[in-house]
Amino acid sequence: LFDFKIILGKNGVPVAENFRLEQSTIADTIQAGQVRVRTLYLSVDPYMRCRMNDDTGSDYLLPWQLSEVADGGGVGVVEESKHDNLAKGDFVTSFNWPWQTMAILDGSLLQKLAPQLVNGRLSYFLGAAGITGLTAFLGIKEKGHVAVGANQTMVVSGAAGACGSLAGQIGRLEGCSRVVGIAGTDEKCSILVQEMGFDAAINYKKGHVAEQLSELCPGGVDVYFDNVGGDISDTVISQMNQNSHIILCGQISQYNKDVPYPPPLPPDIEKIRKERNITRERFLVLNYMDKQEASILQLCQWIQEGKLKVR
Repeated sequence: LFDFKIILGKNGVPVAENFRLEQSTIADTIQAGQVRVRTLYLSVDPYMRCRMNDDTGSDYLLPWQLSEVADGGGVGVVEESKHDNLAKGDFVTSFNWPWQTMAILDGSLLQKLAPQLVNGRLSYFLGAAGITGLTAFLGIKEKGHVAVGANQTMVVSGAAGACGSLAGQIGRLEGCSRVVGIAGTDEKCSILVQEMGFDAAINYKKGHVAEQLSELCPGGVDVYFDNVGGDISDTVISQMNQNSHIILCGQISQYNKDVPYPPPLPPDIEKIRKERNITRERFLVLNYMDKQEASILQLCQWIQEGKLKVR
């Protein structure tokens, strides 16, 4: 059994020395209601930076504890079960899966998975058919105000990331007529256009982003799926149309700084937002869990049909 332990911090970029790897043993026997699982996949996500602070800035996120095992989204296989609804060989997932190679878990806290929904690609339950996909899908459905035939242009920042790459594709599937991504390398931009179906992509590390955005979105921006915040978002917001919408998904450029979430916009950008009546409401996928099952099934259908490309 290997597990990860973490050392907390508040400002600055996480480094390998914030973690340590330990080898230990787990109990030989399990109790009634428990299962022994072997870990297959762990999801390492941007929000975890917030869990490295005593104050995560979110009431729904608990901080990782000093020298305790880190946890997050995970998928594993049951190797022994004393839970009525789980059997050896079942695939299961949890949002609070410990970063361990083996674990004994409460079976009632696990969700049983159906591999056929994702063509056997179990890792998709942590991505396109998991919280990541839900975030992209529900963000667009609940905050994007996307309508078929409305000739809307969507811009996605952090577009080559797990969530952004899905958001652009879902924006198209939901009715956007033009989708432009912003990413950090030429290779990522090429993948977005050639594989993910984006109309265009901007490498923000090359050239003048504002000029490229203006050229690629001549009618302005109607929907902005914001994963990054900071200067990139300020640039996009300055080119958004009247009564347009920001889907405030993440602010990854700000996570290593001691700032409130969501971070306030600079005064000149906030002025533009107000004058143009641009919505910018915090989006939490956990607020829409009543729509989780139907949304996951839609994502799985798109994956099976090849309409949603996943890397």
